[in-house]
Amino acid sequence: MIPPKYRQLTVSRPIYSEDLFKEEYEKVQRHHKTMLDHLKAYFSCSKQKAKSVALTLLPIASWLPAYRFKEWIVQDMISGVSTGLVSVLQGLGFALLASVPAGYGLYAAFYPILIYFFFGTSKHISVGPFPVLSLMVGAVVNNLVPTSINATDVTLNERRVTVASSVTFLVGIFQLGLGILQVGFIVIYLSQTLVSGFTCAAAVNVLISQLKFILGISIDSPSGPLSNIWVLRDIFTQLHKTNIADLVTSIIIMIVVFVVKELNDRYKAKLPVPIPIEVIMTIIACGVSYACDFENIYNVDVVGTVVEGYQAPVAPDFEVLKNSVMDAFSMAIVGFAIAFSVAKVYSIKHDYVIDGNQELIAFGLSNMFCGSFKGFAASTSLSRSAVQESTGGKTQLAGLISALMSMIVILWIGFLLYPLQKSVLASLIVINLKGMLMQLREVPYLYRKDKPDCVVWIVSFIASVLLGLDIGLAVALGIELITVLFRTQYPRCEVLANIEGTEIYKDKKDYACVFEQEGVKIFRCPSPIFFANIDFFREKLTAAVGFNPLRILRKRNKALRKLKKLLKKGELQVTSVILANAVVLSESEDDLNPEELDKPVNCKDFPVEINWNDDLPANIQVPRIYLHSIVLDFSSVSFLDISALKGLKALLSHIEIQFYSPGYIIEKLEQCSFFDNEIKSSIFFLTIHDAMLHIQETHPQTTRVCWRSKVYQFAYEKPRECGKSSKCLREILFSAIDTDNLFLCCQQSSNPETKF
Repeated sequence: MIPPKYRQLTVSRPIYSEDLFKEEYEKVQRHHKTMLDHLKAYFSCSKQKAKSVALTLLPIASWLPAYRFKEWIVQDMISGVSTGLVSVLQGLGFALLASVPAGYGLYAAFYPILIYFFFGTSKHISVGPFPVLSLMVGAVVNNLVPTSINATDVTLNERRVTVASSVTFLVGIFQLGLGILQVGFIVIYLSQTLVSGFTCAAAVNVLISQLKFILGISIDSPSGPLSNIWVLRDIFTQLHKTNIADLVTSIIIMIVVFVVKELNDRYKAKLPVPIPIEVIMTIIACGVSYACDFENIYNVDVVGTVVEGYQAPVAPDFEVLKNSVMDAFSMAIVGFAIAFSVAKVYSIKHDYVIDGNQELIAFGLSNMFCGSFKGFAASTSLSRSAVQESTGGKTQLAGLISALMSMIVILWIGFLLYPLQKSVLASLIVINLKGMLMQLREVPYLYRKDKPDCVVWIVSFIASVLLGLDIGLAVALGIELITVLFRTQYPRCEVLANIEGTEIYKDKKDYACVFEQEGVKIFRCPSPIFFANIDFFREKLTAAVGFNPLRILRKRNKALRKLKKLLKKGELQVTSVILANAVVLSESEDDLNPEELDKPVNCKDFPVEINWNDDLPANIQVPRIYLHSIVLDFSSVSFLDISALKGLKALLSHIEIQFYSPGYIIEKLEQCSFFDNEIKSSIFFLTIHDAMLHIQETHPQTTRVCWRSKVYQFAYEKPRECGKSSKCLREILFSAIDTDNLFLCCQQSSNPETKF
């Protein structure tokens, strides 16, 4: 194989502007669909489209006929049983987060899976209770039904179940509506950084909420901003009331489960299925609590009576719906974002396609159905999904089998859970937060790699911990949008220079062996140009060229008016000898209309051509500018708005500019009537190199006019070496400038088609 440094690329072609390229190569005229065309296609009907829509809305019709029964059924059964055992325990535990009796968590572990089995597109996620959503439901429940109200335990629990199920129904309505409107793309506005910070904060909130169960103390559950601070205050003030039996049980459970989980992770390649340590410890804890009568002897809080069988569906409470609209919308977005993120990971790993809009519909129907039967909001649990995938689950059938495990507990063995301590469930919840809490390790990495993303993570974390998950999510979204605006509003603009011996142009600050042609600046803006950053673009461009074109224009107009006044008074003569009777014209003698100063310099009625870079008579001072052309690299500009177009048009009236721009930018300019008699499309080129070679051709040399003599004088500089290669020798030629623009060109001695 030829070493890279000996591989050569040689191209010989004309210098192409966009106009010349269009003349030589015919462009295909494509029909761009309008909004009306898209609407017609969306609402059109055909047999094939009807079939496609049916299969999309009911995915089971496509994957179930292709199910490989002999190959997959055993793996799905093993996976379903393993996941089902975990799902039952998490349902009981997450019910504590939702502030409802533990038995209702079994409904949340059963009903959503049934609906998702028919309408979901992911084969590996385990649908059911999720700690973040459960905590958000619990916040609404505690807000609308606080423990301080006067009611019996039965009435209080019934009201809380009604609130939780009503909120869940509303969450389902929002998700179903978003799915029908085909706005599944909304999840892209929740970046991975935001979701990471938010879920880590949710884990902290869950941890704080479970401390009262682990310690066995009774405190209120406030909601709203700073609620975590009030909870911690109450816990510390009642720390002396800690139930030792609950604390010891929790510590033992957490240590054993943590150790066994670590062993599962280390030896997962050798274990056929992970050791179901949560189930084992729950059974042991149940037996010990029953045998030792912990409830009466040590006064521990137990699960108590678990609802048996299924209850009739109920309508949501409209008063609750009215008071929880924003909370439900936040839950709908968060639940879908988490579920879709997990589903996407497994779809990429196992090479199948998931539909975001259909997932919204599936979760919407699942939550509506679950809420109708007194369950609470469902999404997907990372730990359950990991169990389902790692134990060999192949399809949604594994989820259905896990739902059957919940059904068995609901119908037949739920009463066995009566003596189970709530501290055991709280311990299992806390120990399963490890993965979410470990996301704190991302902060140093983000700080080193991307500080704006680090800010998003920290703000979303702190806001969600202090202000609550609903307000925290809104704050996190706001900060994320602000960082996006800052990235586009203040892009990293660059001045480019030519890499010696190539047609490549790079930031001149990054490379040592570069050649920057005198009289020309190449400016790149790597972002859209629109109303919010047009002023920043103008400032950066002004800083790059080293002067303000409008200021120079005004100075020249003032100087021209002074010169004309001197000539009119006879105080200035243009002869072949030194000027006589020159006087200084004070600034106060010249009174110009500000609007006239902004017009292009007009020297047509002046007897000689003015060289603004030479010494002017009467001590008239005008800044000297050794720049005649600017090349704007618009290859990274995705769009321009009207404000940007007006700014560019104003800029073109002051100095000569060549553009390197993608085709769609030119189409936009044509649609907006950007080109006219003064600004033509010929200033656009296919590449930066084409633009630079064109500038060399149009400005081969410049001539200087001396005020003190009508004889043209030519000034030459010796060729200078610009780097190690002799190819970089340039001859610098000075000449008289244009009336509006200053021209100073570097002429290359070789053919214009040759590379720099």
